[in-house]
Amino acid sequence: MNTLLHTEGLTKRYGALVVTDAVSLDIREGELHAIIGPNGAGKTTLINQLSGELAADAGRVRFAGEDLSATGIAARARRGLLRSYQITSVFDEFTVRENAALAARGARRHAFAFWRGLLQDAAAVAAADAAIAATGLAARAQVIAADLGYGERRQLELAMALAAGPRFLLLDEPMAGMSAQESAAVVELLRGLKRKYTLLLVEHDMDAVFALADRISVLVYGRLLVTGTPDEIRNDPEVRAIYLGDEELHQ
Repeated sequence: MNTLLHTEGLTKRYGALVVTDAVSLDIREGELHAIIGPNGAGKTTLINQLSGELAADAGRVRFAGEDLSATGIAARARRGLLRSYQITSVFDEFTVRENAALAARGARRHAFAFWRGLLQDAAAVAAADAAIAATGLAARAQVIAADLGYGERRQLELAMALAAGPRFLLLDEPMAGMSAQESAAVVELLRGLKRKYTLLLVEHDMDAVFALADRISVLVYGRLLVTGTPDEIRNDPEVRAIYLGDEELHQ
């Protein structure tokens, strides 16, 4: 597989605190790559740097061969590098379908022509319907977003990201706050998206990570400790000693 996203020496400091410390990472096109690490490891900061939400103090970000280091979140999104969940704005008064259509229209740079003939925009509606179906919300398409349960709302956020036509999706703790049943549904949803998109997953649910990931990178105190397959990470003595622990890894 070709490398789709490459970072070189990505660094973020807050005074004397180094939050991401010269992170160099390659993510292959079509893979689901997970980032794990203890609290305070720098995972969310890394996601913010990749999405363009947070400027790096040093280092480079290349996407599909293009240097995007100096670009912000909107420019990266237009190139298909999108972050789901934490930055998605759901309009509570709109239906599931309308929210997804808005996301599709916004991705085509018509974000401020929101209300004019939205559901007459055939391309936006087609993208919305495909995304809703992919995330298991087809039966809820006409439901007002305010009436969705927590898990369904997270599904809608993912549907909105998919409707925008991503090439690469950054997923920051998509299972946070979910019940076991809701988490299992998201695992199956993400399994269905593998190979269709390149996915970078930051998640504390180790069962989900090891069930889904093609490769896993371990971040500790801002530094990239190791990258490998789930079996390689599971059996790495340094990973077990520093972060996961034998019991958690072998559940």
